[in-house]
Amino acid sequence: MAESEEAEALAPPAERREQDLIGLSRKALAAEVAALGEPAFRARQLWQWLYGKGATDFEAMTSLSKTFRAKLAGGYRISRPEVCEALLSKDGTRKWLLQLAGGHRVETVHIPDGERGTLCVSSQVGCTLTCRFCHTGTQRLVRNLTAAEIVGQVLLAKDRFGEWPASRPGRAVTNLVFMGMGEPLYNFENVAEAIHILRDGEGLGISKRKITLSTAGVVPAMQRCGEELGVNLAVSLHAATDEIRDRIVPLNRKYPLAELIAACRDYPGLHNARRITFEYVMLQDVNDSDRDAEGLARLIEGIPAKTNLIPFNPWPGAPYRCSAPERVRRFARILNGAGLAAPVRTPRGQDIMAACGQLKSASERLRRSRRQAA
Repeated sequence: MAESEEAEALAPPAERREQDLIGLSRKALAAEVAALGEPAFRARQLWQWLYGKGATDFEAMTSLSKTFRAKLAGGYRISRPEVCEALLSKDGTRKWLLQLAGGHRVETVHIPDGERGTLCVSSQVGCTLTCRFCHTGTQRLVRNLTAAEIVGQVLLAKDRFGEWPASRPGRAVTNLVFMGMGEPLYNFENVAEAIHILRDGEGLGISKRKITLSTAGVVPAMQRCGEELGVNLAVSLHAATDEIRDRIVPLNRKYPLAELIAACRDYPGLHNARRITFEYVMLQDVNDSDRDAEGLARLIEGIPAKTNLIPFNPWPGAPYRCSAPERVRRFARILNGAGLAAPVRTPRGQDIMAACGQLKSASERLRRSRRQAA
């Protein structure tokens, strides 16, 4: 595929006539307000209505003049993703299958944990990385999400939990992780714009300390992520040798472990109070031996980090099985003995297909069968 054709394939569909206000930067929103002949302070008021109060109707923006509200209603819209399916697990995990422009679908998951509630957001439709244990990796990359579509996932979750204004206490959404569908560092510009909006103190006000970006190891963008965004970094490691990682995380062939670990050691702002999180999915007879644990301990020695050991969440047709519970515990004990933090993650939402990509794939199969029946 030619570069121009590939760029066109990754681009979202053309916008409707009305300009979507969600996803515009402060500067872009101010330009729209100025173009309508309104004073500059109106842009700040509008921003607060969109992101501080979660307004979806211009008529509700009572601090704006009726004339300004009429102008906005005449040429602008406030978008939210369409919920195709909403599931609630017995453990409290919620999963939404969302439909975006062009009929494409992505997933967003909310995981409650005591006083913390983590929202897992998607950054692409499908994924280009084809990690063999990941269900999203079985789905072709369709396109990048826009900043509006990324922010929209957060707004929708806050709508569903009724947590407006954004500053209200006892919020269900306290943390964000870019661990949903897609590789966020392959959609850096839109992800970065979305994070700037999400962090803005006059709107959603989510601290950078509460935002984690997960990457499979796009080494050239990692330094930029730390310098420009200052968010927490999670690295999908999953192996301690290039031989194993080449098989289960094909991106490793482009950016091998030596380059990836060097980028982790150099990640801006890294210290004991701000650690990298290494994600390590436990695959039976693949990466779960004592030797693997010992190699992992040597590989990441000296990096301020914790390693999340993740029991594999099987999906239909998966080529792997989850490591036995005692094997996972043994693996953790070896890492702990080397002085490393290695908590074992409790599987969540298994009864609602909460693993990334599962619900979307099930939905696509149903849509295909209905089309064939018709």
